[in-house]
Amino acid sequence: MSESPTERPVPELIDDRTAGMLRAVAEDEVIGHIQYLVLETPQAALAPVHTIVEPGHEGHGIASALAAELYATAGREGLAVAPLCPYVAQWAQRHPDRAAPASEELLEAARVKVAEDPSLW
Repeated sequence: MSESPTERPVPELIDDRTAGMLRAVAEDEVIGHIQYLVLETPQAALAPVHTIVEPGHEGHGIASALAAELYATAGREGLAVAPLCPYVAQWAQRHPDRAAPASEELLEAARVKVAEDPSLW
């Protein structure tokens, strides 16, 4: 049975902590990702800075799936999330049952870390 034009393969979500990337991969192609940094203080946390979905893949829930997986990963690992990425911050506001709010102290620590190394942004 062939794939209809509206059906898309479900992406696999792959966390690469060393690279600070959570990738959505379908048919061996990266179709989206969240770039994040890891914080140790004031508490252990993931701080997403960018969410990107490749052209032609927008509007299919990939960014939402990535944000959900980032929060799920943090939850499994006992980490907080300090969303600097506007998309992830908006996703968290829409899903308070799945995304605990970050303290202002944690958000500021993430902003300072990015300011110290703009390549993270």
